[in-house]
Amino acid sequence: MILVAGEALIDLVPVPGAVEPTYVARAGGSPFNVAVGLGRLGGDAAYLGRLSRDPFGRLLRRALEVDGVDTRFVIEGDEPSALAVVDVAAGAEPVFTFHGEGTADRLLRVEDLPSPLPDEVSAVHVGSISLVREPGAAVYVELMRREHGRRVVSLDPNVRPALVGDRDAYLARLEVMIALSDVVKVSRADLGWLHSGRDPEAVAAGWLALGPSLVVVTRGGEGTTALTPSGRVEVTGRPVTVVDTVGAGDAFTSGLLAALADADDLAPVALRGMTDDDLRRALTFANAAASIACTRPGAQPPTRAEVEAVLGV
Repeated sequence: MILVAGEALIDLVPVPGAVEPTYVARAGGSPFNVAVGLGRLGGDAAYLGRLSRDPFGRLLRRALEVDGVDTRFVIEGDEPSALAVVDVAAGAEPVFTFHGEGTADRLLRVEDLPSPLPDEVSAVHVGSISLVREPGAAVYVELMRREHGRRVVSLDPNVRPALVGDRDAYLARLEVMIALSDVVKVSRADLGWLHSGRDPEAVAAGWLALGPSLVVVTRGGEGTTALTPSGRVEVTGRPVTVVDTVGAGDAFTSGLLAALADADDLAPVALRGMTDDDLRRALTFANAAASIACTRPGAQPPTRAEVEAVLGV
């Protein structure tokens, strides 16, 4: 089982072609999307986070349940659900405006963490704004610290500059999280903001030296580069007609984790001994998942059947 921990929120996504600004509410939040994506790919996934009891919170829980995600680790609260207003411009990264003061997602407590995790949990994935917004951020870092060396720990910073504040302080904390991780997925756009002017692959190599077994840099339609202690693997992108890229990175992460699990590589020792061919297959699967997500509005990760159809499996 892959346990995904972090924020769940409501994305208010613009309706294409509307004369006046019109938005549709969609379940979202990067870790939430990863959990749903794993469920749609047929993976054994569970979600750990705090959901509101309000109508949006009930929508989020239903979305998890519909796609077969285990909700036994969900904590409920009376605080409202967080909202993210999405601005999608053609050819550009989506811009998010967050409304999240006092919301349920950021109020997870250390005592809410299952202790110990069930033996069936083989990997823990964390990321995005849940690692920035206190008081919950410290809880997720504690989860990473506790599980480091016991299970595969996966990290996607999924940087949201508007929420970062002090960049230097964030970078220092991020390096701590990277050192606690086995798998790190990061976009070229994230690296460009974090380390402006530096070669993204050189930055990724520096991150790899902190301890992970795998650092993956996504480059949108241009493909993906993965670095391991033994070398480098590159996979080209898949051309599609892009509707928007909301949730595409999360679909990639779901695909990567699912493919690693399929190959029995989602364990600390196995990850270190993974072959280039296994890694290339996992990246190809993840790229296909992300490309499908780009063809529809909002965060809508694909099913396994959709990915396999694209790959001709």
